[in-house]
This record gives sequence, structure tokens and C-alpha cells, in this order.
Amino acid sequence: EALGLCEHWADGEAICVILGDNIFEYQLRPGLQRFAAKGQGAMVFLKEVHDPERFGVATLEGDNVVEIVEKPNDPKSNWAVTGAYCYDASVFEIIKTLEPSARGELEITDVNNAYLRSGQLAAHKLAGWWTDAGTFESLLRAGNLVAKSGANKPTE
Repeated sequence: EALGLCEHWADGEAICVILGDNIFEYQLRPGLQRFAAKGQGAMVFLKEVHDPERFGVATLEGDNVVEIVEKPNDPKSNWAVTGAYCYDASVFEIIKTLEPSARGELEITDVNNAYLRSGQLAAHKLAGWWTDAGTFESLLRAGNLVAKSGANKPTE
């Protein structure tokens, strides 16, 4: 729903969405450049994790996504769909077709699966660590990862 509210500001252009509780060790630039060169469709950013049941999980054949399941009890892979996405302008038409999930919400996984069904979903595997900070445990993990990476050191 939040993404659908941004249609006015997207002004018919492609967009990149990054959820506010996501922290990435390395830049997203390589994936963003791949998406920009393609110019259409969608891209999800993937990271292999030890607890995939907490996330949307992508099943891959080679480097191609063949399925995304939101928070599966029995994940088919360890590839989490992170909170970074790129979409062409048709995303807003897709959002208008969605029905609320059992949780009563429009789901970003349904948007990604719409692109997948149309053959327009690409994936980019991330280097470095990634975490969301949506729970107390993951917030602590994020703080520790940032501290270890030296990102909290002042620059001259």
C-alpha cells in the first residue's frame, strides 16, 4: 500500500524501493546499473541467509527466480528477498490489481510474483552482509555488523 501511495512522485519513471529497516554492507549500485540498462520490468535483491522462513524466499534455477514465497514454513532455498526492489512504471498498475493477503495487507511479494509471471523479474545476488533491523535481535545484529565493519569510525 505504501508503494502505491508514491505513484504521484514517481511521475511515470522507474523507481527503487529500499525498506527503512534494511542495512547493506556494500552498495547496491551494480544491481541498480543492471536494472537501469534493462530499462523495464523489476529486480529483487537476494541474499543467502540461515533463517529464510523470516522473509520472502526465492527459489532459483541457475540465476533465475522461478518462485517467491512469503515467509514459508518449509523454505525451498536460503535466498531471502531483501527489502530492496527496482520497478518500472507499470508497478502502479500491478498494485491496483492486488487483493489483501490473509494479514489484510497488500504484499510486496505479490507485486514481485506478478513480474515473475510475466517473465519480467530479474534478481541480483548481494555481496557482503545484509540484515533487516525489524526485531530487537536483528537490530542488535545490525549494530554489531556495522561496528565490525568499521562504518562507525569518523572520517577525516
